[in-house]
Amino acid sequence: MILSLEEPIIFDFQIISPHVLRKSMIESNFTDGLPNHPAMRAALDAYVERINAGDVEGILALFAPDAVIEDPVGSEAKTGAAIRGWFADTVAFESRIHPLGPARGSHGREAALAFDVEFTPPGSTRLRIRSIDVCSFDSQNRITHLRGYWGPDDIGPA
Repeated sequence: MILSLEEPIIFDFQIISPHVLRKSMIESNFTDGLPNHPAMRAALDAYVERINAGDVEGILALFAPDAVIEDPVGSEAKTGAAIRGWFADTVAFESRIHPLGPARGSHGREAALAFDVEFTPPGSTRLRIRSIDVCSFDSQNRITHLRGYWGPDDIGPA
């Protein structure tokens, strides 16, 4: 089903005009102390660009000092120096992210990105992981929590 912003949208069993939807669910995030949705999407775009450029410091600048990374979800969480080491490996493995579409926002503090990432671990052939990263953001639009959703069936040769 394709929705047009010219037509009313059914949401939570109410019909809301496009203007009311835009005002109540998008513009309110600029005044309620929630992250700015365009800025969250821009942060995920910058995440892709900086990983692809091999810019470890630039990647780290997108994260809050107390950030947590669970990638994949279910693995041990990374914080502090472990995050720096993880991104240093990401760059060393010549990782390249290929988004499958634009980053997606939410009605809260999260945004998501579906992508394929290709990389070459030491002593291995080039691999591909099909992933969806869901990121939580603070009021300064920094990533506070990154969760990578992929499983054993999502990794294979590039």
